[in-house]
Amino acid sequence: DPRVNPNGGAIALGHPLGCSGARLVTTLVHELVRRRGGYGLVTMCVGVGQGVATLLEGRAA
Repeated sequence: DPRVNPNGGAIALGHPLGCSGARLVTTLVHELVRRRGGYGLVTMCVGVGQGVATLLEGRAA
């Protein structure tokens, strides 16, 4: 389904140490701009069993 993970994940796009979360959020923002709005969800695992989920809303310009 092209709506889910259209650009691949950390393995497909690389895993920049120390800025993986920033790369994921930046990719999501660019995808929301490309699609002219909508919602996007990015999830990140953090060391010691922690996790973060961020929901962003893009608005059409």
